[in-house]
Amino acid sequence: MQLLGFHVGEPSPAALYPAPDTPSRRRIEAMLSDAVAALRCPVCQGTFQLREGRQRTLACEAGHLFDAAKQGYFNLLTGKGTVFEADSADMVAARYRFLEAGHYSGLAQAVAQAAAGSLRRPDALVLDAGTGTGHYLQAVLGRSKVAGIGVDISKFALRRAARLNPQAANLVWDIWRPLPMADNTADVVTVVFAPRNPAEFARVLRPGGSLIVVTPRPGHLAEIAARTGMLGIEEGKEERLMDSMRDHFLSGASQSLDLPLTLSGPEVADLAHMGPAGHHLQRGQLAELTAVEGSVATSAKFRISEFTVS
Repeated sequence: MQLLGFHVGEPSPAALYPAPDTPSRRRIEAMLSDAVAALRCPVCQGTFQLREGRQRTLACEAGHLFDAAKQGYFNLLTGKGTVFEADSADMVAARYRFLEAGHYSGLAQAVAQAAAGSLRRPDALVLDAGTGTGHYLQAVLGRSKVAGIGVDISKFALRRAARLNPQAANLVWDIWRPLPMADNTADVVTVVFAPRNPAEFARVLRPGGSLIVVTPRPGHLAEIAARTGMLGIEEGKEERLMDSMRDHFLSGASQSLDLPLTLSGPEVADLAHMGPAGHHLQRGQLAELTAVEGSVATSAKFRISEFTVS
């Protein structure tokens, strides 16, 4: 495995997440159609057509219909939905505020750079698994100008993602289920702090396609983890990642990225609330974090691991 390391200074909010000029309506429709061409009906696995009208509808050959929500995303979950706890509206709002402030823009840029080499085809497609608010997909699409699909189990997150990336197919979906995509249709799959389904990622990637996984490294946000209830990094986390990929992928380059952060009390509260710990934090705990005086210095430590289909 090739191991690279670099350190990025505190990002300016003006830099944020690199995005193109707002696409024209025609461009949005063309890119969305390209993404829809890769989708398959979760009921019958038939191909979809995108119907435009008073509201967009995904219609398969067998007549199964999925209407877009007014915010622009599609909910493809059928039956019992998902057993996993989706991020709440408050958690998503905290993440949106934190990312919009530019704190992780250096990470978004690094993910976009890592993906760019595999997105040179004119018909290239990127899948962002666990897209959340869509900020990382926005960076990839802004750099590479390709079609995109973003999936997440939180409808609250998809509302935000659909606004950021109207040219992408934004879908409510459970990553642990078979993905509603045809075989060999994606050039890149990105997974940023999200569940991983290696077998499905390998299935939807084209030969030679790239899987990019972002995980925290030891020491990630260590200075504030104790006071916020955030979980530490388990020993052997990177080894388990490699083991989980071995049956389907070959390991490639790996980058270490450090982002120094100086956060206010409200930003510390948002950081705690936007992650897994947010499911358990009480309002009183968030109020205490918000009331922290002065600033808190910490460092975000990431590993960006690249894999290719074996």
